[in-house]
Amino acid sequence: MSAAVAAPSALSGFASLDPLVRPRSVALIGASDEPARIGGRPIAYMKERGFAGAIYPVNPKRTTVQGLPAFASIADLPEAPDVAIIAVPSALAIPALEELGAKGCRAVICFTAGFAEMDEKGAVEQQRMTEVARRHGIRLLGPNCLGVFNDAIRFYGTFTASFEKGWPIPGRIGIASQSGAYGTHIFSAALDRGIGTQVCITTGNEAEVSLGDALGWMAQAPEVDVICAYAEGIRDRDQFLAALDLARRNRKPIVMMKVGRSQLGGAAAQSHTASIAGDDAVTQAVLDEFGVVRARTTEEMLDIAYAATRRIYPARNTLGVLTVSGGAGVLISDAAEAAGLPMPPMPEEAQARLRALIPFCAPRNPVDCTAQVTNDLKLISTFAESVAVDGGYASILSFWSQTAAGRSLGPKLHQEMRAVREAHPDRLWVMSMLAPNKVRDYEADGWLCFEDPSRAVVAIEAMGRFGAAFAKAEASSPEIPLPQVELPATTPSEAVAKSLLAGAGIPAVPEHAAPDSEAAVAAAESIGYPVVLKILSPDIIHKSEMGGVLLDIADAGQVRQGFATLLDRARHHAPAARIEGVLVAKQIKGAVEMALGVFRDPVFGPVAMVGLGGIFIEVLKDVAFRRCPFDTTEAERLIRSLRGFPLLDGARGRPKADVAALAGALSALSAFAVAAGPRLAGVDVNPMLVLPAGQGCYAADAVIELQGGSH
Repeated sequence: MSAAVAAPSALSGFASLDPLVRPRSVALIGASDEPARIGGRPIAYMKERGFAGAIYPVNPKRTTVQGLPAFASIADLPEAPDVAIIAVPSALAIPALEELGAKGCRAVICFTAGFAEMDEKGAVEQQRMTEVARRHGIRLLGPNCLGVFNDAIRFYGTFTASFEKGWPIPGRIGIASQSGAYGTHIFSAALDRGIGTQVCITTGNEAEVSLGDALGWMAQAPEVDVICAYAEGIRDRDQFLAALDLARRNRKPIVMMKVGRSQLGGAAAQSHTASIAGDDAVTQAVLDEFGVVRARTTEEMLDIAYAATRRIYPARNTLGVLTVSGGAGVLISDAAEAAGLPMPPMPEEAQARLRALIPFCAPRNPVDCTAQVTNDLKLISTFAESVAVDGGYASILSFWSQTAAGRSLGPKLHQEMRAVREAHPDRLWVMSMLAPNKVRDYEADGWLCFEDPSRAVVAIEAMGRFGAAFAKAEASSPEIPLPQVELPATTPSEAVAKSLLAGAGIPAVPEHAAPDSEAAVAAAESIGYPVVLKILSPDIIHKSEMGGVLLDIADAGQVRQGFATLLDRARHHAPAARIEGVLVAKQIKGAVEMALGVFRDPVFGPVAMVGLGGIFIEVLKDVAFRRCPFDTTEAERLIRSLRGFPLLDGARGRPKADVAALAGALSALSAFAVAAGPRLAGVDVNPMLVLPAGQGCYAADAVIELQGGSH
């Protein structure tokens, strides 16, 4: 669902958030003299951290607030502040916003709760707040938000208590979160791990500034290299997609926790932020489209963000492993297979050279140099150099456990590994070790350090996904031509649906509509036996459930009998349905049954689907989704991502199916969905019969549903 009111052109562009995140002056409406109160914390934080800009407390009951001159009203302020923080009761929030707009303030952070997250009355008041902000050209964050901090300029427009445990440490990770409490939880967890997150934007109810705006600002901000995001629902589709695209083009990875996967979680997200969680599978498809990596846990999010700070994103990621433990090598191999991270073997010649040095080593990959290297530590660099040069791996994970912390071996190990990494700075070098006192030293040399090698593998795999997305963004995307589509006034019959789709490039099985039995016989004889007979009615969508499909019709007598049978079943099961006759179609054998479809997602618009066809689609749910439109290359990628793809690729001696034709039909369907416009509710092509390579594919059944169309 995109925003109901388009932002005025004066606010276009993500840089319009600069006054919100990089202000030179700050006013606090409802300022408190008590540093621990909501209206007092921002002032206390900025004073302690040394914010260089002007701070203007507004409090009609005090002449000073925390040692600063206070102002009785917004009108009394000596200038229009870059940003104002509203920390007053909900009844006073909108009047304060009006006064700030009249003063010329460009950005507002609204801590105040009691709006759309509460009830319908609150939603109406929030819409008023949105209208006021846009009338005055104000970028409004919130309401019901925890605010913003940007330690790069010591700006603290937030009331979180997180800083009682410590201030942000230097770093180039930004946090964008719809939930204020969870956004600052991510900050605190990062702080505990020594990971620098200097910028955090929490969006709350998103009356005006959305998560997409926050992501977009970080995507173009020079102080942010890596983005952590927490999302419950997407309110402004266009801003969200533009932000993901900008981040990808600027090579800024986004690692996102998108919650609301379950029905219960989705309901909680809607009540918490008054947003639509949307279909999780569709959201996942959109994140995949832009190379956003989805984290399952906070720990995983921080592992991936930490790895991304090295800014090494191999588009063709491969993992080489150097270990002193065969057991660790097996563990890492399992983790890599589960993550889909390739671990090609070392070249045979390189393996032979390493065996000549240590006959009982296992040099295939993982390269197990065994504890023997501790007798001659120069062998460490020899093995590591071979993994880097001979193996040519993009990412190298070295497992040393507690050896790195040892007084006798640790310093020499560090020296040898430093030399190899310096010789190959383009590789992603990762160390798995139990040596907390050595982590900072290795990190200073450019290493990533993990205690758990399985967590390291997950983070390494994510770097490859980022790299592939960045490489794709650099490649030129072909224009996808859209067909001319004229939808009928009401939901069409199967025959009309197939005709519409065929005109858009989705071929149908040869067939004819027959209003009576003799026309059906003539159609069958022109097509050639055997044929399929199907009841033809715009009001009967699921024909097989009522026995409305007859197979293996072999002669004219069976056609006449089948025609009568189908009409009798239709009258019995759907007496009110409009019957147009029977559809006579060529019966195709030896094909793989697939299913194509389109539905209109409430957030992202038309989305295409491909999966195994027939009854299997509902039982196995082996499907892939993609936002429309897309080209045949992307269509083939979706098809190949299916678990059932081997059925198309010649499994168990079957001939290879015409995947190229299927990809062409899927891409054409995605273009049809966009060209058809918002009246199109959905398309279901099931089964799509895919013949052997070079013989094409054909829609055997098709349904087109229209918004508000009668059946």
